[in-house]
Amino acid sequence: MIGQHRLILEPREVPLGGVRGMNVLRALPHRNLPTIGAWCFLDRFGPADTKMRVEPHPHIGLQTVTWPLVGEIRHRDSLGSDADLRRGQLNLMTAGNGISHSEYSIGDDPVPLDALQLWVVLPESARHGSPGFERHTELPALTLPADEGAAAEATVVLGDFAGVRSPATVHTPIVGAEIVLSPGCRVRLPLRADWEHALMLVEGDAVVAEHPLDRNGLLYLGDSRESVEVSSGEGALLFLLGGEPFEADIVMWWNFAGRSHDEIVDAREAWEAASDRFGVVVGHDVRIPAPPLPPVRLMPRSRKI
Repeated sequence: MIGQHRLILEPREVPLGGVRGMNVLRALPHRNLPTIGAWCFLDRFGPADTKMRVEPHPHIGLQTVTWPLVGEIRHRDSLGSDADLRRGQLNLMTAGNGISHSEYSIGDDPVPLDALQLWVVLPESARHGSPGFERHTELPALTLPADEGAAAEATVVLGDFAGVRSPATVHTPIVGAEIVLSPGCRVRLPLRADWEHALMLVEGDAVVAEHPLDRNGLLYLGDSRESVEVSSGEGALLFLLGGEPFEADIVMWWNFAGRSHDEIVDAREAWEAASDRFGVVVGHDVRIPAPPLPPVRLMPRSRKI
């Protein structure tokens, strides 16, 4: 039983280096909490003026969710997808048994760029399946009546929220939603009591469950809540993530999500051997090599909360 929590997961700065040459703030996974629902990864890259060049790299066992805040991002993958992404749109890539992709900012010069990059771990029923890519340019929105001030607005990016469902494909009960609060707003966000949830403050100021949030702070709420009160003095942009607690412990290393050390080793060897498992991203002469494995056996990450 997870129960209710009010735990701040402080993001840590992670240098990505290489041709990408930028730092990100990583809020998930946390050392005590590897997943929130099926969400297993949350980065914020930006805001910054940068020339983003993420060369082809592989994934297994997960979905990538790219949610831009500022700027445009070009996605190309080994399925032949080539899509430009901007604010209010969703790129969802399902790795299944193996896929590779690249991400570039638009143009040859540094540009303003800010986005959330999230991963969803796939359940046993989907993680060995075929890869896929979806681009959603229109996502459902809803209005949440406020107890004070103007109503809040929500965009359902993934899964279900307040009876509204995103068209994006999901494989577990899940929610990912952007919430916008006007200045002086106080509102109760509806939640599912059997799911665990967390809220990230992206911009502005907010108090969640009587707990003030810092920008980029992720407040883990646990489960057993039918709603949570959120308020803002100057206005806020938040991101809600959650879902049914995930079915299994996972082994995460580099860009791979598996269940055992041997699965990770096999995926790494396949990438380094340029096997057909990950295909080819057209238009690139360079790809990112896999880092060396640590000199220990990779173990599943267990939650301590």
